[in-house]
Amino acid sequence: MMHLYVITPETFPEGEADVIAALLRGGIDRVHLRKPHSREEEMRRLLEAIPANLHRRLTLQDHLHLASEYGVGGVHLNSRNPQPPAGFDGLVSRSCHTLDEVVADRTSDYLFLSPIFDSISKEGYRSAFTPATLREAAARGLLGERVAALGGVRPELLPTLRDLGFGGAALLGCIWRDVSSAGLRETLQRIQQYNRP
Repeated sequence: MMHLYVITPETFPEGEADVIAALLRGGIDRVHLRKPHSREEEMRRLLEAIPANLHRRLTLQDHLHLASEYGVGGVHLNSRNPQPPAGFDGLVSRSCHTLDEVVADRTSDYLFLSPIFDSISKEGYRSAFTPATLREAAARGLLGERVAALGGVRPELLPTLRDLGFGGAALLGCIWRDVSSAGLRETLQRIQQYNRP
């Protein structure tokens, strides 16, 4: 089974906290709260709306200093937040856009490598890697358990990602396109169907 991550949209859609709870209860391992343009009080409101018993399975990509206060289990490093907060002892992740960045990172618990496929949520954001490049990277031990594919990931592509050597997958566009109860249930069923060893 691959590790499964979901990244939130940059905005705060209505009912988002309920969707996040449903994702975590429906088989998603971690949800990354990515809100680069948010105010701290907006992030606090979202965290307070998500059941506290699920906070350990959240990762903050913004307002990282709130992680300890809310018992959030992970922080994600990027150009806006290049270091984890002082004293943070949870999971640390990072985004990489080249294989050289994957090689250079020896400390993060897991990494996102993107874009693997053409993006669903970002128009014109095209795949940066050929299957041959990824197979070669896997053969060199660069992929594996701690590297998750990001960019254009859909449930039916999970077996391909596993075959390419990825240990996880991060989903965004395919999740948030339809978060009605029926739409979310169908997406989670498709994820479970395709995320089999």
